[in-house]
Amino acid sequence: MSQELSSIEKKEWLRLSRSENVGPITFKNLIDYYKTPGEALRHLSDFAKKGGRKKDVFVCSDSLAQSEIEQVERLGGQIIASCEPDYPELLRCIEDAPPVITVLGYSTLLKKNTIGIVGTRNASLNGKNMARKLSFDLCENDYVIVSGMARGIDAAAHEGALANTSGKGGTIAVLGTGVDVVYPAENRNIYNELLQRGAILSEFPLSSQPFPSNFPRRNRIISGLSKGLLVIEANSKSGSLITAQRAMEQKRTVFAVPGNPLDMRSQGPNLLLKQGAHLVETSQDIINVLNECHFSEMADIYQDKMNVSMVNPDISDIKDVRELIIENLSPDTIFVDELIRECHLSASVVNVVLVELELAGRIERFPGNRVALIADSKLG
Repeated sequence: MSQELSSIEKKEWLRLSRSENVGPITFKNLIDYYKTPGEALRHLSDFAKKGGRKKDVFVCSDSLAQSEIEQVERLGGQIIASCEPDYPELLRCIEDAPPVITVLGYSTLLKKNTIGIVGTRNASLNGKNMARKLSFDLCENDYVIVSGMARGIDAAAHEGALANTSGKGGTIAVLGTGVDVVYPAENRNIYNELLQRGAILSEFPLSSQPFPSNFPRRNRIISGLSKGLLVIEANSKSGSLITAQRAMEQKRTVFAVPGNPLDMRSQGPNLLLKQGAHLVETSQDIINVLNECHFSEMADIYQDKMNVSMVNPDISDIKDVRELIIENLSPDTIFVDELIRECHLSASVVNVVLVELELAGRIERFPGNRVALIADSKLG
């Protein structure tokens, strides 16, 4: 159930999300456990030390959070918490939904029918023209185009949507930087048009730079925001295929434009088609399928396997089994459910220990409720 946060609550929500090693799943665990972010903030370092951390974790200060809120407001944007009614419903449903998003431009676009379009940066002219044409036509049918503002297919998808001046549809750029950082710089004109007629969204703090690790995180938001995801030109190693994989995990419908087998950029879409993606030649191919998709089919898809509650674990048990859990972890990912079964422990006990280890910087979370030990972390 969504709720409006007061300015004080919003600031505490932002502080917890901006604190060190607090990923989306650990954020949710902490809120479930302590009920309020303010209470969770008071216990972060204690959790991390129990997980093997020797020094305090960085806890985002009140003044730092307040400064970010004020800067976003000066830019004409807003920070939206995942519990608030303005947060996109589809995005809220994914297992690792960002606790906060920052939005510039028209946040009302987040509530409309959405389709993600991604593809290679090194796109052909035909590929870019296809992206522009499909985006324009989808907007004509009141769909909002979601993409990542990268060069190539992403940029062309935004351009096609912005070229439609009918007042229908629209476009949203999900950035792997802060919303105030234009990357790549060559897309400055697209960025400026998005501010005036579209929306720009990011989970990262203002001024965040384009670190490589940001973009896989960005991609799960593109798919999470969208009812379906279309891939146009992508080689077999493309990040667009990772986005398509996330879309499938999120129970989104995947579409692909077929290409010439002699062109390496056709490998990705052709592979997706072999795996069951819907073939796209015109926008109507997408519209016909998405008209049959219902929100209930995409919502709460992780409810069963994301039983990550930490409520009322036996604290004495946690002290006894912490090393047992660490012994069963490795740099290879493992499902949390498998860890629970192997260790013969309750879900609440295991999840408390995993929160301790994540805050200590010793484990990493992965999609599908999987975890892995970070290399050398056993040394503490």
